[in-house]
Amino acid sequence: MTKVVLVSAVALIDVDGRVLLAQRPEGKSLAGMWEFPGGKVEPGESPEVALIRELKEELGIDTWSSCLAPLTFASHAYDDFHLLMPLFACRRWDGVPHGKEGQKLAWARVSEFSKYPMPPADVPLIPILRDWL
Repeated sequence: MTKVVLVSAVALIDVDGRVLLAQRPEGKSLAGMWEFPGGKVEPGESPEVALIRELKEELGIDTWSSCLAPLTFASHAYDDFHLLMPLFACRRWDGVPHGKEGQKLAWARVSEFSKYPMPPADVPLIPILRDWL
């Protein structure tokens, strides 16, 4: 039986249409790869509540459920678990995103994503995000 892991992620979109990517830190699986910010949904949390919590913890910004628009999702089989990841779009937040856990951040246009190696689960989300923007 494969364990299903629910992770919530967001495409933070700035006024110039760029999307924030975060680099996975050393010591974590897929270290060095770039991903959409977010994290695991804890028991009793909705994906939106988990995302609001993770954005505060990891990036030091505040947003609200009303600012999170469901965009698409990833369903990807890794060797030891299956990832289910809703991706939200967000254009409104308070604060300036910064890597509170030492992770590097980059604002990039979707057309520039090829410069940022991404985990296999994130790659199929790129054309959907590109078409939506």
